[in-house]
Amino acid sequence: MESNALIKEGDFGFWKNLVLVAVFFTITPITIGVSLFSLFSLEKSDIFEKKFNTTNLIVSPKSGISVYASLPGTTPVVSSTIEYADARPQIVEKYLTRYNSPLVPYANLIVQTADQYSLDFRLITAIAQQESNLCKIIPPGSYNCWGWGITSVGTLGFDSYEEGIQTVSKGLRENYLNKGYSTIEEIMSKYTPLSNGSWAYGVGSFMEEME
Repeated sequence: MESNALIKEGDFGFWKNLVLVAVFFTITPITIGVSLFSLFSLEKSDIFEKKFNTTNLIVSPKSGISVYASLPGTTPVVSSTIEYADARPQIVEKYLTRYNSPLVPYANLIVQTADQYSLDFRLITAIAQQESNLCKIIPPGSYNCWGWGITSVGTLGFDSYEEGIQTVSKGLRENYLNKGYSTIEEIMSKYTPLSNGSWAYGVGSFMEEME
């Protein structure tokens, strides 16, 4: 009886070992195969990504990657004041062109002279519109588009539009603004005191057209 038990125990151990060996030789090749397949797939994916990667590294640079790009030596600074100032001659020129004014070639001079005397760049153009339909209704040869110095007994004339622009701009600064006439209505009270308000309304409206 004892010998039979030992034989059965030996048989069980033999089959147990056989099963373990079989499992080992079955699982191991599968595991190795899966590992090799995964490694090969990752390498292939990495090669493909390197070859066909379309990510813009300048827009979204990856950590640890050096990005080289041609950059300007200095950073441009944009000033709204400069942009506005640069646009003023074009604003005046466009306005004068719309009304077919002989002052079109003097748009830059109008703005430069306004800056010289610290005037609103639209002011003398608006006055010229109010007084002479932008120089189209003036005493012949007077170049006076602004009704400047015109009275019932005579007319003040200039030798050129340039002289008129300079004289009127200087006169507005010295005889009006420097003396406290700082609004269109206040200027009207001295410039054309008999106006019922239409002068100031017209000049103000024409200035708004140039905004």
